[in-house]
Amino acid sequence: MWFEILPSFAAVAVCLMIPGIAMAHMNRLTNGGKEKRITSYSYQYYLMERDKRVSGVGKYYVSKGLENID
Repeated sequence: MWFEILPSFAAVAVCLMIPGIAMAHMNRLTNGGKEKRITSYSYQYYLMERDKRVSGVGKYYVSKGLENID
């Protein structure tokens, strides 16, 4: 019957999800608790460089609130 494929489908789905979830957790460990930002377009790169400059410590993943920006 059609439901016999469900266990193998579930196993394949889990095997495909493991690398993505593991990468997100490794990025959080290495980047101070936030996921790594990836730029696809030049505007995204511009925003990431702006965040690095605004943070004051040279890291884009350290954020400052708007009230703390000079």
